Amino acid sequence: MNRIFSAALAGALLAIPLASHAADTAPREPYGIALEGFAYPYPVHLLPVVNDGEQLSMAYMDVAPQQPNGRTVVLLHGRNFPSSYWAPVIKMLSEAGYRVVVPDQIGFGKSSKPQGELHFDTLARNTVALLDHLKIDKAEVVAHSLGGMLGVRIARAYPDRVAHLVLTTPIGLEDYRLYVPPTPTEKIIESEDKLTADGYRKQLQTNYAIKLPPDQIAPFIDARFNIKNSPDYPRWLRAYVSSGQMLYREPVAHEIPLITEPTLFIMGADDHNAPGRPLAPEALRAKMGQNAELAKALAAKMPNARAEVIPDTGHLVFLEAPEKYKELVLGFLGR
Repeated sequence: MNRIFSAALAGALLAIPLASHAADTAPREPYGIALEGFAYPYPVHLLPVVNDGEQLSMAYMDVAPQQPNGRTVVLLHGRNFPSSYWAPVIKMLSEAGYRVVVPDQIGFGKSSKPQGELHFDTLARNTVALLDHLKIDKAEVVAHSLGGMLGVRIARAYPDRVAHLVLTTPIGLEDYRLYVPPTPTEKIIESEDKLTADGYRKQLQTNYAIKLPPDQIAPFIDARFNIKNSPDYPRWLRAYVSSGQMLYREPVAHEIPLITEPTLFIMGADDHNAPGRPLAPEALRAKMGQNAELAKALAAKMPNARAEVIPDTGHLVFLEAPEKYKELVLGFLGR
């Protein structure tokens, strides 16, 4: 009962539009490909950046605490989630005295969708450029899912900018190239374009073992499918597929043991997400996505790391078990 109440509370704190399952069949009011029309819980700012010669804008929220403790947390979002989903965590950290900076990476959310390919090195440089812009020398990095792969790259490339690293149900704990054969971008674009809202809902529930009620999953579906009526949708779709190719082509699993900064893995016991699993040979699929065990094994190889596994939770542990997540994160950052 407490878990159900906590999940409901987390949903209330999201402060973003909700829709019912029945609304999947209703006409969708189009969003722009920078999620124009989709509300975020705090004011959004834009930082100009140049990636591969292209002028782009990086969106971010910058939330000041009432009683500052002098420290800053940077939140790194996952692939299928706008950074607005961090709302309960922003509130939790802000109340604890942290300044909270929440970027949408280039290619995601309210940031520009580039013409070129996405790369973790570029996203890492953009994130450090944002810290420079905000005059933040060192930050706590709290990352989720695909953001965990980016967090690893930031910690490796810019170790002096990272105080602590929290990897929340990260993907990339294994090298997916060892299981999944290369797939042409155009083939993936064709497949993703055929996906329906109801099919996407089932993907989220199955791949991520989400324990949230349908109305709390609806914003994630809206954030993706209300874009389909935008005239710029093809550019959004290509950027989205590029992010999938990025996580496949640029593994970080081999670098994780080299991280020296204090690191905490927070894993959902039921999270077996493994990007590309349907494309792997059937004999290999069952070996993929043993994420909690992978996190424990990697933490054991690191000089200053540990892994915590939250029972009866999936990929969205900070929404599914907010009190336990708060306990782990604030305890770890307070070391």
